[in-house]
Amino acid sequence: MVAMKEFGRRFDSGEAWSEQARGVIGPGKIRAMTGSGPHIAVVDDEADARAMVGDYLRLHGFDVTLCESGRALRTHLEARTPDLIVLDLNMPEEDGLSIVRDLKARSRIPIIMLTATASPIDRVVGLELGADDYLPKPCELRELVARVRSVLRRVQVEPAVPPAAKPETPSRKVRFGTKWLELDALRLRDDAGVEQPLTRSEFDLLKAFADHPKRALSRERLLDLADARDPDAFDRAIDVRINRIRKKVEPDPAHPRYIRTVRGLGYIFRPDGD
Repeated sequence: MVAMKEFGRRFDSGEAWSEQARGVIGPGKIRAMTGSGPHIAVVDDEADARAMVGDYLRLHGFDVTLCESGRALRTHLEARTPDLIVLDLNMPEEDGLSIVRDLKARSRIPIIMLTATASPIDRVVGLELGADDYLPKPCELRELVARVRSVLRRVQVEPAVPPAAKPETPSRKVRFGTKWLELDALRLRDDAGVEQPLTRSEFDLLKAFADHPKRALSRERLLDLADARDPDAFDRAIDVRINRIRKKVEPDPAHPRYIRTVRGLGYIFRPDGD
């Protein structure tokens, strides 16, 4: 409750919201807040926090859907796929980390985690599971909007070229250990063609390595190449993502051959594994 009051104080004009505008909804229900911008799903079991975040995002031009639980989110996903999910990790029926694990196993929807615990373990586990960013609660809602826009910029895909105009060029692909990175299709697959789930931040890192083979890259350089720099970026986030990638491309992730650590500097991609 204390966290909720503080969360409210950080909302620019929280006192002015009526019960209808705040969007307090009942169990198992979903509330849509139509806008013209990207579609954001806000998942939080606290009705006040959920409505407050939704209202603020709506004020900044986003199309918002409010979900009170993981079950409500899955019901919404059957009808519509959001461009991004803002997810509270601390929910009673199903914790947010389980939801992140389930979503990232079957989709590429970017996720920003929110939690009142501010536990470093939650942050690291969430990032390892594939979450794209993290904010503690209470947070500055202006910062949340900035993070949402930053993640959306990172995951934005250029519109497809119409078939008649698409040049007939071979698909660009790079071998990463046991997998192929298809640069044009933005996907990772094995020799049998089975696609390996990949977040956009993981793809951006793999592309950075593919563009700079056999060159040692610092964590700072990787953040810049992968366009992963934000106001609160920390280099160790690269280590978490590299560990996730190694589990997907290395024959033995505990003894990596293709994406190697360069002590005191960063990482290097060895296409031949030597």
